[in-house]
Amino acid sequence: MDLKRSATIFAWALLLPALLYLALIVAYPLVDTIKLSFTDASLRRTYDWVGLKNYFDIFERGFGSVIVRTFIWTFFSVATKMVIGTCGAVLLNAAVPGKTMFRVLTMPPWIVPMAIGIFMWGWMYNGQFGMISGVAQRLGILDGPFPILATGTSAFIATIVTDVWIGVPMVTIYLLAAMQSIPSDLYEAAWTDGAGRFYRFRRITLPLIVPAMVTMSMLSLISTFNSFDIIWILTKGGPSSATTTMIIDTYKVAIGSYKFGAGAARAVLICIFLSIFCFLYFRAVSRFSGEAAR
Repeated sequence: MDLKRSATIFAWALLLPALLYLALIVAYPLVDTIKLSFTDASLRRTYDWVGLKNYFDIFERGFGSVIVRTFIWTFFSVATKMVIGTCGAVLLNAAVPGKTMFRVLTMPPWIVPMAIGIFMWGWMYNGQFGMISGVAQRLGILDGPFPILATGTSAFIATIVTDVWIGVPMVTIYLLAAMQSIPSDLYEAAWTDGAGRFYRFRRITLPLIVPAMVTMSMLSLISTFNSFDIIWILTKGGPSSATTTMIIDTYKVAIGSYKFGAGAARAVLICIFLSIFCFLYFRAVSRFSGEAAR
């Protein structure tokens, strides 16, 4: 009995630092944000309890379109990163000369500081002296300068392209590591039986990297959903709120307008959406994995 109690105490002692970290860094700010979302907190020293007013005001001010725009932006960005990242990992995993050099060349978008990379894209998107507009004019696609970030649809697409450029290297390297962990004996046996490359990819590579793809897509989804730097540096949510996502709207309300209570309500809503999506996502993946195992 004493031995069992000592083991329990020792186990709790090992968990204590992690529990303290979660309590101070995660739990307390989360609880405080939820509490703040029910108030009219601003720059005033005192604030009043307003109940659910902040949450009702969110949907009365056209926040529904912001939610839809956020999900569209996240879906296309994550889907594109996963497709390009998977194709890139397959190519980098192939036995071709100079593959080490190609692997190194995939890293710059990830290595370069994000702000610098975004400013570079903003320069290329410029209608007067940007590279994209200039090349399009030389090729006869455009008759004159086209300010990409000044039009709603093109600015929205531009932010997705920039996010994909930044996120693809991480997806590629992560999936490449997963592919290299697959035993070579499986490929040799399939090759001996006459299986082609596409068949080996579909029946060996893809099923074995599904767990890595699930993890990477979830991490990428959370990161993209909460992405702030890319949109804020390129467009600040414009033009005419065409690129305003939930995190941008939250910043504008909480920091730009000093409405901390209303901003906290939006932050809580973001947390709820991500929690629900993650739960449904993992449920769907678990069901798919269970059916595949049968």
